[in-house]
Amino acid sequence: MPFISYFHLSFTVSDIEQSVHFYRDVLGLKLVHRMVHDQAYTSTQIGFANALLKVALFTLADMPQGQAPSGHFLELIEYVNPRGEPVETATNRPGVAHLALQVDDIHAEFERLKALGVRAKSDAPVKVTHGRHTGGWTCYMLDPDHITLEMVQLPVPFEPDDLP
Repeated sequence: MPFISYFHLSFTVSDIEQSVHFYRDVLGLKLVHRMVHDQAYTSTQIGFANALLKVALFTLADMPQGQAPSGHFLELIEYVNPRGEPVETATNRPGVAHLALQVDDIHAEFERLKALGVRAKSDAPVKVTHGRHTGGWTCYMLDPDHITLEMVQLPVPFEPDDLP
């Protein structure tokens, strides 16, 4: 197999400062690095001349699976140049992604985030009634750019019957 590990996932955001505040101060992710990409290789890589990108990298402080090989699992990028237009981020649109994060107490976390003004797609966490996560809980919430974030609380014990 040519791929040996994941490196990170990335979302394009409209305002890196607003997103850093949300992901670090509201969600509680750990900011591990910030940088500006304006090198010639960046323009060649992404296919935009004279590119200027502001980047922030995040991890989970105590991820049970251990640290990502890259030291981060989430990259947020603001395209300063060329500036892009917002896209429709409804999860039923092909090409749109979401990030799912696991929590131990979804009800408490849901209330904490709602109190901080985070928008949810449901009035409360939703009980999972079918599939490998039956007995757990889930909900969709939105970041400042309307990127969907999912919270998942797995059933205990979680023993999926479809794993080898």
